[in-house]
Amino acid sequence: MNITEERNGGNVHLEVEGRIDGANCAEFQDRLLKSFLYSNTVTLDMEGVIQLSSAALRALLLGKKTAESKGGSFVVLNVSPAVSDVFRVTGFDKLLDIR
Repeated sequence: MNITEERNGGNVHLEVEGRIDGANCAEFQDRLLKSFLYSNTVTLDMEGVIQLSSAALRALLLGKKTAESKGGSFVVLNVSPAVSDVFRVTGFDKLLDIR
């Protein structure tokens, strides 16, 4: 997994590539939640994500809840077809703001 972070004004944009699984999900969750220390608005580009685990889904849910608690927003962008299928099957396509 590779995570790239950009800060632009009051926004944080994360771009993730590779697999988000048990081996690296703690790092993913940590980076995602720390982004909210810098901004109430976080976007997550998942175009390069080829696989994600249930732990990754939990991290995404924590991101959404963190944004809500701060009165901010958490937007998921460019979801790959594999991830889109996981979101659809688990109902996360209804929970997350996906664009």
